[in-house]
Amino acid sequence: MDAQGGCLCGNIRYKAENQPVRVTICHCRFCQRATGGAYLVEPVFDAQDFLVTKGSPKRYVHVSEGSGKKIFIHFCDTCGTKLFLTFQRFENFVGVYGGTFDDPNWFELTPENTKQIFLGVAQRGTVIPPHVNTYLEHATERDGTPVAPKVFDAPYIIGNC
Repeated sequence: MDAQGGCLCGNIRYKAENQPVRVTICHCRFCQRATGGAYLVEPVFDAQDFLVTKGSPKRYVHVSEGSGKKIFIHFCDTCGTKLFLTFQRFENFVGVYGGTFDDPNWFELTPENTKQIFLGVAQRGTVIPPHVNTYLEHATERDGTPVAPKVFDAPYIIGNC
């Protein structure tokens, strides 16, 4: 199975050769700013399952406020589309800006493979689905210790106390 995607102008193309290992829906301020939206839908792939098939993306290096580690943002320098992320902290993974796939609905979103992070800074009015692991910040501490998730039994709207 190959799922393909690319930038707005078509200069950069990529493919993912398997389902993502997980899907992170991130509400942090970095992802809000990077997408211009309320959150990033980020299917995460083993690096060996992801390949740039056309062009050479440019790379911007950003230091994460949360982890202090580098995040590498790969983008098209012609049209400016952000395509994927690689990480100092998670060297063997690639996180894709989900909306850049030709079919952004091709990968599975299930309670088992999906988590929502940084709900503590999520935009008001964002609806969080039930039965999905959620976290106020990251799902792990800086040292890798897992954080216990909160799971809602019904849809939860950010900002409704």
